[in-house]
Amino acid sequence: MKKTIIADLALLSVAFIWGITFVIVQNAIETLPPHTFNALRFFMAAVLLFIIIALFFKEQLRMFSKKMFISGFILGIWLFGGYALQTIGLLHTTSSKAGFITALSVALIPLFSFLFLKQKLQWPAIAGVVAATIGLYFLTLGDSLSLNKGDFLVFLCAICFALQIIFTGIYAPHYPAISLAFVQILTVALLSAGGAFFFENWQAALTPTRLFQPQIIWALLITVGPATVFAFLAQTICQKFTTPTRVALIYAMEPVFAALASFFWTDDVLGYKALGGCLLIFIGMILSELRPEQPFVKKTIKQ
Repeated sequence: MKKTIIADLALLSVAFIWGITFVIVQNAIETLPPHTFNALRFFMAAVLLFIIIALFFKEQLRMFSKKMFISGFILGIWLFGGYALQTIGLLHTTSSKAGFITALSVALIPLFSFLFLKQKLQWPAIAGVVAATIGLYFLTLGDSLSLNKGDFLVFLCAICFALQIIFTGIYAPHYPAISLAFVQILTVALLSAGGAFFFENWQAALTPTRLFQPQIIWALLITVGPATVFAFLAQTICQKFTTPTRVALIYAMEPVFAALASFFWTDDVLGYKALGGCLLIFIGMILSELRPEQPFVKKTIKQ
């Protein structure tokens, strides 16, 4: 019981960290361009994770293979798409809305599993997709007939995250989890660096006057360690000591934490229709994880 409580608290801290990073990253990309920031974040995370593997999981170093790198690279492409679109989208929308729209990835998983893996759609998953879709309408449109550019980019980000989770379910059983995560993170770093090189003025961004600003240092400290490396290690270790039901409910709190952080740090207040949309998306997330024969079964985790 004690290990279960500790595991649940650790996973809840991951959900909290992921939630508050929306505001933290939004503040950081006011100074650093999105691809440049992601390149720094994921290069630093890849180095830190490799050090941890070398020190504590040495046996996994012998398990690196060409097939694992290819699988990790494919997963990394989807992960890059998710983080790139999310970070760019934060330039044009609020962190609270971005948190709930990103959470749509959970509701989309059963739909994409049906389309790509021919898995049967069950009624809770269908109800979850419908609820989340209606919620997305109220959150992003309301009385307006135009879709905010940032909301649309974050919606595409949710699609990428959902596909990354589906492909993780295909590849993950064949390789060590932490080593596969390292390849994914390194892939995101390399692709982000390519995006910065071709589309951003990275030379001007990577100057001491910009890099050593408090919001950049703070953002990198949070996103590199707690939000990336610690989060993955916590998932890998803690899910052995808790149940899929509890994991599903714990991670459903991520967009709630994002909305609370946005309210307290930026005074972002959602209207009644937007709040109703958030609630419907939250319900859609929970419904998508229900199974008639076994409630609240969690397939996998987004990140």
